[in-house]
Amino acid sequence: MDPSVIATRLGAAALQPLVRKLLVADGPGAGVVERPVRMSGWLSFRGEKKQLSEKDLHKLASELVRRAVGPLPSSDRPAEDETAATAHALAFTLHALGDLDMDDIHAVELGEGKLADRLKEKVPPATFLFLSQDAVVLHDAVLRVACRHILEFFSQRSTFVARSLVEQTRRQGLIRSDTSTLLDRLPSIDSRDAEFEARYAQQVIRRHSELTIYGLDLRHAREWQLDTAYISLETETRQGPAVPVPTERILAGRDRVLLRGLAGSGKTTLLQWLAVSTAREKLPDELGALRGRIPFVLPLRTLARGKLPRPAEFLSSVSFPLTEPSGWAERVLTAGRGLLLVDGVDEVPRDMREAARQWLHQLIASFPERNLWLVTTRPSAVHNDWLQSDTFEELSLMPMTEEDIAAFIRRWHAAAHAGNERAEALLMAVRTKPYLGELAVNPLMCGLLCALHRERHGFLPEDRKELYDAALAMLLERRDLERGMHRPGDLRIGKEPQIALLQRIAHWMVRNDRSEMGRDDAHAVLAEHLPSMTHIDADAESVLRYLLDRSGVLRQPTADTVDFIHRTFQDYLAAKAIVEARDFPWLENNAENPQWEDVIRMAVAHGRPDERARILRGLVPVLNDPRPPEGSSPGRPQLHFQRARTAPASRSVRGRRLPLRRVLLARSCLDHAPEVDSMLQEHILLLTRDLLPPSSHGAARRLAEYGGPHLITMLPGPDDLDDDQAEACVITATRLASNAAIAYLAGFRTHPSLAVRRQLAWSWHRFDCTTYADEIISHLPEDDELYFTAASTEHLLALRAMGDRARIQILGKHHPGDLASHLSPERLTHLWLREGYTTVFRSMNWLARFPRLRTLVLPRPPHPLDAHTIPSSVQVVFTHQEGPEPLAP
Repeated sequence: MDPSVIATRLGAAALQPLVRKLLVADGPGAGVVERPVRMSGWLSFRGEKKQLSEKDLHKLASELVRRAVGPLPSSDRPAEDETAATAHALAFTLHALGDLDMDDIHAVELGEGKLADRLKEKVPPATFLFLSQDAVVLHDAVLRVACRHILEFFSQRSTFVARSLVEQTRRQGLIRSDTSTLLDRLPSIDSRDAEFEARYAQQVIRRHSELTIYGLDLRHAREWQLDTAYISLETETRQGPAVPVPTERILAGRDRVLLRGLAGSGKTTLLQWLAVSTAREKLPDELGALRGRIPFVLPLRTLARGKLPRPAEFLSSVSFPLTEPSGWAERVLTAGRGLLLVDGVDEVPRDMREAARQWLHQLIASFPERNLWLVTTRPSAVHNDWLQSDTFEELSLMPMTEEDIAAFIRRWHAAAHAGNERAEALLMAVRTKPYLGELAVNPLMCGLLCALHRERHGFLPEDRKELYDAALAMLLERRDLERGMHRPGDLRIGKEPQIALLQRIAHWMVRNDRSEMGRDDAHAVLAEHLPSMTHIDADAESVLRYLLDRSGVLRQPTADTVDFIHRTFQDYLAAKAIVEARDFPWLENNAENPQWEDVIRMAVAHGRPDERARILRGLVPVLNDPRPPEGSSPGRPQLHFQRARTAPASRSVRGRRLPLRRVLLARSCLDHAPEVDSMLQEHILLLTRDLLPPSSHGAARRLAEYGGPHLITMLPGPDDLDDDQAEACVITATRLASNAAIAYLAGFRTHPSLAVRRQLAWSWHRFDCTTYADEIISHLPEDDELYFTAASTEHLLALRAMGDRARIQILGKHHPGDLASHLSPERLTHLWLREGYTTVFRSMNWLARFPRLRTLVLPRPPHPLDAHTIPSSVQVVFTHQEGPEPLAP
């Protein structure tokens, strides 16, 4: 096939409309034409504006290839199988557009040829391993034309030219400034400035290189080394589509940033880290914008106690122990060498926030050139675009990921010299106990868990109520008190009144089936209850603002709504209000709604013994039988219970069918009840006796469906279970798909039953690939009948990292090139292709890569294939089996 023939016959009119489908017309435009836009933000098959599925992308690639070969003379057209294989490879290559780390201007500068080469580099080489030379030529030709139209799309946008000019000017400026930046940022010729800045840098490092943990009931010291305790988090842009930005790059390409974050999300810690990193002058490339700068850490809660300072007063206003040379701060800012870290707009009294904004505005107007500004606040403290007139870009700190939480816990324990074993024990507890994981939402709450765990010598409260009490005490009272936030005359509301007010808001949300509340409704609820709280001398608006700004529990996601920082606190506070209001019928009526199960559990925890019994009887009514059975003590009412060994979706009491969800909820409530009447407890345990362990595969699946994540704590361990019961328990746990389930399943990974281990291997695709591989798959012993199931390329790569396996089952559709690349020729002896095993080929020639392969398992009826292309040494087995594995292929 002649590439020149293809190139001359590929018409723009034929391919351009199809290529345009890869891009979104209403994507994240440049808006103000200051910066290039990311290519990945315009793709129709990636991100928030996803319009094409992967299946659609494959169809589009097939149509591109079909239109490309259509005009070719018959002598130049590839065979049908080759055309399909080319389309499959093209889909993979086009999908790599989303992996390119470049903007539109960079892409256009590359040109269509180099862009096509970059895309091919992102695709595994095995994608092209089984293409003929003609198919590769066809693929490259179509790809190049597609790249031409993609670049044309960007270059013809009205904002592109303006952005290009801006970018060109910026780059020229960078070239000029690179040679003079350090000179510009060096101290003035005055040797006194140079000597002072060296002393100042050392003092900044000493002053800010420790973290202070406020609000924790600890006897231990609360100062932790910043180097060990700090972890990098992510922020996201607030204008347009949210784009994640690592905290190290928060000032890369941004001169002025307003950073919003909830209480304890790490705002102050970030400022300390930036100040110390700058003072040390040992900066990685991502912090290059800070080289040669002088950091000023300006906590507004301290500054606001007096008149907001002029530059000459920056150091004295924060009680800095050094005396600067006269006019030094102004010289630094005039030279554009300043890094101004302004912390805590929310910590300024509301009537002073406008003055703080004007103070910032005047400073920026006086020193407009090249200084960097980072201002922090809680989200609700100032309105959107509060600093827009001074061209501040707004970012928000994002919640911690599981990886962030693990890193924080390990570093916290290292900083506290608390030992790695204790860190790993806490990490396991957070992963396996949902109520702990729900609290670990930011560095402050993670710090609380670490501190409590250390203080209690490795034992956290099993009582969720006690843990939430400790968290609320820290957030609502101790933290602000220890930070010295309260001044004479300020509104101050104690912990208990705050809890009472927050309860009313939470109760309203639960009663009205809402996870957020209109601001007007919140105002009305507070106004209704404030008259009974005579010690609070403030109106509803002031109280609502106080709760939003200072409680750390309530937030304002939009101008018109409020909600809780986590559903955990809403459920906990609502349950307390429901018990106090004796709203027990509502609990009974909503017992089958999984959304409110945690409210019911917490209501049981909050209730007194008689209230607790009433809630539980509302879930599973107890009927007293006046006739004592033989051998029982006279006078004691006995439970009448009829066990139903069938219909596991419900239980029966005196002919009344109880939904399975109610029975399991009542059983889980026992774990949160410090005291329950023995007869009532016996009744609930009898109801669940036949449910746990499940008696069949169907019962195991229904348990998982109705039991929810808390069911994992009720499942019996591998001891004292026969093989069938163990398999059923594993089926239930694998369908719960949580970190707690992984910890439970780890107890079965060396179980003697092959059926149990097959279920473990089969269920990998339901969990995080890496975690499940480390905890389960890597520990499963290989034997003559266990297949390891891989549902994605990630699973195949994980198996390679473990040293490969001889028996592998493939789920889903995989290109033969992927299998050839990621399966081990040296180890593979048995391969089961569960479905879609010939997505584009009838030929199975690629199996020749595996000389040790002896058995190939395929589903029936098989896809048409050429049996002559299967190596003669390979036995083919067809199976109808629906379970996780064939019995004996």
